[in-house]
Amino acid sequence: MAEDAKIKGDDTGSTEEKIGMTNVEDARPQRMQPPEFIRNLTAEEREGLEKALKRKIDIRLLPAVIIMYIMNYIDRNNIAAARLAGEVGLEEDLGLTSTEFQTSVSILFVGYLLMQIPSNLFLNKFGKPAIYLPVCMMVWGLISALTAVCTNAAGLMANRFFLGIVEAAYFPGCLYYLSCWYTRKELGFRTAVLYSGALISGAFSGFIAAGVSWGMDGARGIAAWRWLFIIEGAATIVVALGCMFVLPNFPRTTKWLTDEERTLAVWRLQEDIGQDDWVNSEEQTFWQGAKMAFMDPKTYILTVLLFCIVASGTVTNFFPTVVNTLQEGALGNKQNQNISLLLTAPPYVLAVIVTYLNATHADKTGERYWHITIPMWVAVIAYIIAATTTSIAPRYLSMMLMVPSVYSGFVVGLAWISNTMPRPPAKRAAALALINAVSNCSSIYASYLYPKSADPHYTVAMIVNCCTAFIAICAATVMRMVLVRLNKKLDAGIWVEGAINAVPGEGAANGFRFKI
Repeated sequence: MAEDAKIKGDDTGSTEEKIGMTNVEDARPQRMQPPEFIRNLTAEEREGLEKALKRKIDIRLLPAVIIMYIMNYIDRNNIAAARLAGEVGLEEDLGLTSTEFQTSVSILFVGYLLMQIPSNLFLNKFGKPAIYLPVCMMVWGLISALTAVCTNAAGLMANRFFLGIVEAAYFPGCLYYLSCWYTRKELGFRTAVLYSGALISGAFSGFIAAGVSWGMDGARGIAAWRWLFIIEGAATIVVALGCMFVLPNFPRTTKWLTDEERTLAVWRLQEDIGQDDWVNSEEQTFWQGAKMAFMDPKTYILTVLLFCIVASGTVTNFFPTVVNTLQEGALGNKQNQNISLLLTAPPYVLAVIVTYLNATHADKTGERYWHITIPMWVAVIAYIIAATTTSIAPRYLSMMLMVPSVYSGFVVGLAWISNTMPRPPAKRAAALALINAVSNCSSIYASYLYPKSADPHYTVAMIVNCCTAFIAICAATVMRMVLVRLNKKLDAGIWVEGAINAVPGEGAANGFRFKI
């Protein structure tokens, strides 16, 4: 940044001395003045217009991203339900070994993590998420539907790899998308709303799979697991077409906003941080943003935090299999598996409720650390219970706890990324993609923790999940200590790299602060 370059160029005296120097003051950012339209509003008028704007954006944006993420998560994880669907599931029908099935699950995440940073940087440059995200969705819906024509392990693995490449566009892209519309105090709840799509899909995918297994197994000579991919892939394509006509682009490029609404939408973000956000595609650089993200130490602390939260939650990739251990030996095979699919729903329903409450309170209080670590302590307890007993009641209790706790902490952690690295947009886009990509690496090895030979205890998997939940707590603690120290520097008027520093002569008391 130009400001940093000028300050670093004046290499005489301490940082505090530099603050008082005229030439450095000139290099620092000047206070941004609100547009005339905003200046002429009373406080009551501004509040009313802002509420109306947020309501308008929420109505157009949030339902669409929830439905899109439901389909994203269903298409990614329906292979676990397909394993149990019908008289002959996917694994048996294709003649897969346990290792081949686990590789088919994990290989999706290879493509998924490879494409996240390039995809987010391209979205930032392209500047039209209302086109980019639905087009990607149509492609992954087609690939998911084509899983139904796979006849062997090689075809299934190739299909899953390319599905991961295309699906990589959605979640990190949507996190960046939301951060371009909402202020930091609004972002936690909206991130929870987005991620509720994953939780809702976890609840309803079991119902869908059970319904297909009961009603369509063998219909037109097609196995239930193949129908599952056909139906869900086709639904994804239809939803994508509808979302293309509903979603906004970025505040400056959304045509269905009035000029006043567009001005207010842009100014809200400028006012929140003290610096402009996305302006146009010409001002967005692919690699400068990535370089800034890679050079920021906070990126790596947040990467460890999110990696360990996701690693502790990888049980959800095999949740139908884990829940199936509750019923083994009690019922006939098909009835047993269908009930297991239905039993996966309650933990996800509870997770939606807990995640909303946790994120809403985090936004209301502006606090992040305890809203991450308390849920992760609950996850530690849940995994200890799951690792030490196979009794039905305590084991299902652990399953009811592990899903809500991991996901509610994860959502606040995601919001913490945008809160901690708010500007410039290219850096935020790269950081979100990088952290999300690395965090999903855990899904590559996690599938090998749930072989059939480990049934019904899955002790190793539960111990690994418990340990990673604890490491996440440690990483959050380190992140909090770092941000507290940086905020103290900002309080003292000391220049902080990566922060929106105070305007000279106006004091530091009311400026930008990192949320802790």
